[in-house]
Amino acid sequence: MKRLESKVAIVTGSNRGIGRGVAIALAKEGCKVVVNSHEHSKDADDVVEEIKSLGSDAIFVVADVSKEKDVKNLVAKAVKKFGKVDILVNNAGILVSGTVTTLTEKDWDKQMDVNLKGVFLCTKYAVEQMLKQGKGGRIINISSIAGLVGFPGISAYCASKGGVTELTREVALDCANYGITVNAIDPGVIVTDMTKAMLNDKATKKILLENTPVGRFGQPEDIGNAAVFLALDESSFITGHNLVVDGGWTAR
Repeated sequence: MKRLESKVAIVTGSNRGIGRGVAIALAKEGCKVVVNSHEHSKDADDVVEEIKSLGSDAIFVVADVSKEKDVKNLVAKAVKKFGKVDILVNNAGILVSGTVTTLTEKDWDKQMDVNLKGVFLCTKYAVEQMLKQGKGGRIINISSIAGLVGFPGISAYCASKGGVTELTREVALDCANYGITVNAIDPGVIVTDMTKAMLNDKATKKILLENTPVGRFGQPEDIGNAAVFLALDESSFITGHNLVVDGGWTAR
């Protein structure tokens, strides 16, 4: 029997990148997955079909995680299709570059809305559903090492991910008596569309690689494997924790 065969997960922002890697990793362990993005795309359809090809099941639900109505609908559709929600992976996120003097208020608000408010809203309604079910659950927040150490030129992104780190700890305490664990994964440099521009610049790529002791950049499946671990029953004594998956970047 696969280790997550009886479980149902919502993975936000799972049409590509890290979210896709998490969705596929969960599905390989038998988990049913609600794939999500803020708009419909062929990428999302492809993830659903890949999950089905693995012998699991999936649906796609359009939802903007920064909008309460959309989030309520996301959870409701998961329950309507699969009967429950066991796991929430808050992955949806955006990055707009800018220092504290160059970033616009609009771009600050946009990143806070998706990266932090979105985690709050999805967690709120997923936890409400888990409490109704009375069988515990797993909340897994995809944060970033940018929430632990400073990175020049991405002030709002760093602030939003720092917020996710602290929200993870607080919600872990709120949920501790109900069998719901709440943890964060802090990726380092992962090869995705979000990092493509940085990695296409040879000088930047060289600097980033020099700061990653293991000598390679991460892949979405590296984060997927970490998410599987936190989703398992065997991780039930781990909560309020930040699992850093950065190839040693922050160990220096």
